[in-house]
Amino acid sequence: MATTSTSQFGQFYGESMAASDLRRYQRKGPRPWTRTLLKALITEGVEGATLLDIGGGIGAIQHELLAAGVSHATGVDASAPYLAAAQEESIRRGDASRTTFLHGDFVELAESVPPADIVTLDRVLNVYPEWERLAALSAQHARRLYGLVYPRDRRSVRFVIFLMNLVLRLRRQPIRARVHPPEAIGRIASDNGLRLHVSQAVGPVWQVSIYRRI
Repeated sequence: MATTSTSQFGQFYGESMAASDLRRYQRKGPRPWTRTLLKALITEGVEGATLLDIGGGIGAIQHELLAAGVSHATGVDASAPYLAAAQEESIRRGDASRTTFLHGDFVELAESVPPADIVTLDRVLNVYPEWERLAALSAQHARRLYGLVYPRDRRSVRFVIFLMNLVLRLRRQPIRARVHPPEAIGRIASDNGLRLHVSQAVGPVWQVSIYRRI
């Protein structure tokens, strides 16, 4: 999702990848880092809350938090195939009336998207070119909790992402991944009235952070 990237993300995150991710989720549930984020959010209390899930793919966070008591979830994604997969699963679960799906770049849609009690971005900031703008706009939309998953700022992680970007470049793919200093993410959250509440590493690569509205 970037200003020129709705089509780029739709191209990279296409139908076959979305179908594969949905099948995996239906068999095994959320991935470890997503499970960690969900557990931390549920611990804070989600009953009756509203959710805004940005770049949520097949909608794992939406599905799980609706099951945990969230009253309404809005999913925004630049990939039409992933959004369709999320909607398919929502219908299968009987949650269609409690879910809104918006196709597009959240940065471009932000003014028309209402705030929510909980805002989540699971592995989104690291692939969005104008990540600081996305972080600021998404943080502003969080009335109570702001949950993030992003790569840990470690030399080994940076090296792996360098190799991954090299492969993507050779394959002429439009997506690039990045590692952002957690201090920079925290500063944007703080500038928008949020304070770090939970910080937990998941394996060697991923960091889960939850910020609370001050």
